[in-house]
Amino acid sequence: MNPGNPAPLAFITGASSGIGQALALRYAQAGYRLALVARRVDAMQTWATEQGLDATRCRTYGADVADIDSIVAAGRQCIAEQGLPDVVIANAGISVGLDSAEREDLDVMARIYAVNNVGLAATFHPFIHPMRERGSGTLVGIASVAGIRGLPGHGGYCASKAAVISYCESLRGELQEFGLSVVTISPGYVDTPLTRSNRYPMPFLLTAEAFADKAFAAIRARASYRVIPWQMGVVAKLLRVLPNAVFDRLLKGRERKHRGTADTA
Repeated sequence: MNPGNPAPLAFITGASSGIGQALALRYAQAGYRLALVARRVDAMQTWATEQGLDATRCRTYGADVADIDSIVAAGRQCIAEQGLPDVVIANAGISVGLDSAEREDLDVMARIYAVNNVGLAATFHPFIHPMRERGSGTLVGIASVAGIRGLPGHGGYCASKAAVISYCESLRGELQEFGLSVVTISPGYVDTPLTRSNRYPMPFLLTAEAFADKAFAAIRARASYRVIPWQMGVVAKLLRVLPNAVFDRLLKGRERKHRGTADTA
């Protein structure tokens, strides 16, 4: 790497496992430097060492995206130590079921929103002003096809991902005049630790690596919105136009997501 012309930089949250780790590997393979963020710093550092990524290629930052000051500080530290990223991927997220009839599940819902929504906005925050001044940069929000229609027992997650889609669309409109791109990626089912405990069928299941390949291409193309895989995009559109009575009948008796707690979410 030429010190006067460093490789592009990707800042990725939720990078200690699953989709985040797969995206980190894909960007490393493409020659990017990495700024990886998660609560489990040791897991990220171990992975980076296993991949042969030294401190010139990869740095890790410990942060909880649900803590606004924590994730903002990680972003600012990244800028100070590695420079302003070219791509920022807000990937950290929580996927657990809840039952609104149970008081403790309202705390779970608050935690879901703190991570999936406020945490996403806080991830982008430290980069927006300097990216606008530079006139370039790509912000990526990882949503979900679950944000397109509500699923029984999964209201907190579905609502949070619907909010990600709308928030990123709003942000895209705000930033386009400054030369910035905002990309929304809605994964279908991806084989990760989060999905392996699901108790229902997962059609068109992708490996994390296959998802990362497709997401990398969509982000590089600066696609405004992309469902991955495309087959789930078709399913999602069909579900969206189904009359409520038909949709409700299809989901009657469907197995629900395992409930979580505010501590484990």
